Amino acid sequence: MKILEVVPLALPEVKVVRFARFADARGYFTEVFRKSDFFGHPRMGFLEGAEFLQVNESLSQPGVVRGLHFQWGPPMGKLVRTVRGRMVDLFMDIRKGSPSFGKIAAHDMPSDPGRSYGEWIWVPPGFAHGNFFTEPTAIEYFCTGEYGPGREAGISPLAGDIDWSLCDPKLRRLFDEVSARAVMSDKDRGGLTVAAWSSDPRSEQFVYAPGVPGGIP
Repeated sequence: MKILEVVPLALPEVKVVRFARFADARGYFTEVFRKSDFFGHPRMGFLEGAEFLQVNESLSQPGVVRGLHFQWGPPMGKLVRTVRGRMVDLFMDIRKGSPSFGKIAAHDMPSDPGRSYGEWIWVPPGFAHGNFFTEPTAIEYFCTGEYGPGREAGISPLAGDIDWSLCDPKLRRLFDEVSARAVMSDKDRGGLTVAAWSSDPRSEQFVYAPGVPGGIP
């Protein structure tokens, strides 16, 4: 696996990992994951101590909005890529006491087979995760924890108290267009507000710890 670059996003704990594709007249070949490269590369230290325990795949139709999901006991980090189609990934800081608590940002991740690289996005524990879709899209994600019923919650991406100030304005407008007619689960549409989560005792699972990798103990 050839890792080309690691790019911190507007919430810098969230990273994009770009890896090379090797193209010829037939198409391209790429290694999307190799453990020794992921955990041995000098710029991948943010994954220290992580272990991927579960791999999920989902298919979404145009207009679908998912999220914003998170889990504790143990907290779950996610490594996500678009297999085909176009995903716009959403990530929000839910670490109590963080300077960016309640702020959301987005990253556009079309599959685009013409690119010379592919992308993963790393959303660490302490961040709520979601996405929306403008065309039929399959995504794959590696998780650092197994799914734990009763140890998960969600903030509705439609909540009026989310702070979008760090989000690319074009992606915010695109979200507004999609969400105006969003196809969502009842659970996601009825998710918590930021204020409701902040006052929920379960939010103490994610407390900001400056100087600690990932920002949570």
